[in-house]
Amino acid sequence: MLLNRVNPFGEIIRTEARGAWMGNRGLLHNDAQEIVRPFKLKAWIICKLEFKGRRRPVMSPGQYTELFFLDEATAFAAGHRPCFECRRDDATSFKLCWIKGNPDYGFNAKTLIGAIDDVLHRERFGDDARKTVLKKLPADVPDGTFVTADGVPCLLSGGSLYVWSPSGYRELHDEADVKEFTLLTPESVVNAFRAGYSPQTAL
Repeated sequence: MLLNRVNPFGEIIRTEARGAWMGNRGLLHNDAQEIVRPFKLKAWIICKLEFKGRRRPVMSPGQYTELFFLDEATAFAAGHRPCFECRRDDATSFKLCWIKGNPDYGFNAKTLIGAIDDVLHRERFGDDARKTVLKKLPADVPDGTFVTADGVPCLLSGGSLYVWSPSGYRELHDEADVKEFTLLTPESVVNAFRAGYSPQTAL
């Protein structure tokens, strides 16, 4: 069992559960298929599992490391965004929604995706990496957003919270007892959801 699954915190974990999407952060493994770094590129992407019949062994020597996600919402929470090669329509839609939802950056349709990748990377590790702590969830938090409820990753959908696991979700029935929520999905991505991008979920 390879270490190649990603949780909503962006951590690479080991699990038998399968994913609905593949991710790429560059070459992370050595020739023994051991993860030796958390990322190599600023562009963290979300790819289709199948594209133009391409096939190769997972974690091939010298090639990028295939990572896998339960669903697209998990991948976004982890800091990834759609791939422009295998998911051009989704990637274009996400880019336009991201620009609309984050007007303070002054980006437009001609802005290269690398500029958005720079923002996402700062939200993962840089000066913008601080997470918003909430005592309660505002009404305008969009579906598809991940928060932590007292440290547990949960997906918001239809006004309810669902606790994440590698194999799926269960509804959080004791939300009233939660003392603190923290926004887990990067804030600029939440703004893109609010502006119209709807991520796929495994609910």
